[in-house]
Amino acid sequence: MSALAMSAAAMKDLYTQPEVSALIALALAEDLRQTGDITAQTLVGADRKLSGILTAKSAGVVSGLPLFARVAALLGGDLHCTDLAADGTRVAAGTPVLRLHGDARLMLAVERTALNLCQRLSGTATQTARYVDLIAGTRAHIFDTRKTAPGQRLLQKHAFAAGGGRNHRMGLHDQVLIKDNHLALMPGWDFGKPGNAPAEAVRRCRAALGPDTVIEVEIETIDDLSAVMQAGADIVLLDNLPPDRLRLAVADRDRIMAGAAPVGSAARGALRARVDLEASGGITLANVRAYAESGVERISTGEPTHSAPALDLSLRCAPA
Repeated sequence: MSALAMSAAAMKDLYTQPEVSALIALALAEDLRQTGDITAQTLVGADRKLSGILTAKSAGVVSGLPLFARVAALLGGDLHCTDLAADGTRVAAGTPVLRLHGDARLMLAVERTALNLCQRLSGTATQTARYVDLIAGTRAHIFDTRKTAPGQRLLQKHAFAAGGGRNHRMGLHDQVLIKDNHLALMPGWDFGKPGNAPAEAVRRCRAALGPDTVIEVEIETIDDLSAVMQAGADIVLLDNLPPDRLRLAVADRDRIMAGAAPVGSAARGALRARVDLEASGGITLANVRAYAESGVERISTGEPTHSAPALDLSLRCAPA
């Protein structure tokens, strides 16, 4: 499921997915255990109500606000939550983003779990937006990676898309990505003989998985580009190549595509109608523009999901 293309209804459904519910249940269990909030149970009357406003204390992109209502629902309660900013909204510091009202004990139990998730998701969306802004006007798009917190992948990839990025494969199950370890372990291949191991790996995957599976392959030298394209790769990953080398790869790819036979022609072989180039490795906010200007279509970075600082959100409550 690509968060980038989600409708409003699909976004709402995201927060009820089984893996999201399981993540929330685990977070609540480590906070409440079997006894619950002993402070609130002792000091807060069972009939008390609270109203609250969630505010962005820093400028950024919000993501995950529906989690407040979802956490409450999984606790068996009902908070009245009004989103003041949709996922993907850019907000200034001091902007109210969510209004809450309901049972005081419930709101106090929900607060930290929901805030922990929402702040980190908003941090991912905010950092992604910084990358996206820096490459505006180029043909490149920013893609995420599998470098997500365990159990949070669906939410983090949604947050990445909320920041304007695009989703790479969800996991090992939905797209082929051939890397050096796969080549080293590929049976029946002698690295001592002439030949192109990445291209052979692409051929084997295409033969086994058919025409509809997306196949991406990493190459270490531009000399391998033509062979993996002819073998049927959809995406070619160029890891740790500087922008000047990437420009050469783009030019080579364009020449190969321009000289290819028409789609459907037997002479074309396994060459796909579209072959994208992806840059990765060492991508930062300081250099991403140079990578984008090389002409590649894809730039992948794990920073927004593994290292982005949380967006500062503050929930202020008052008795109602």
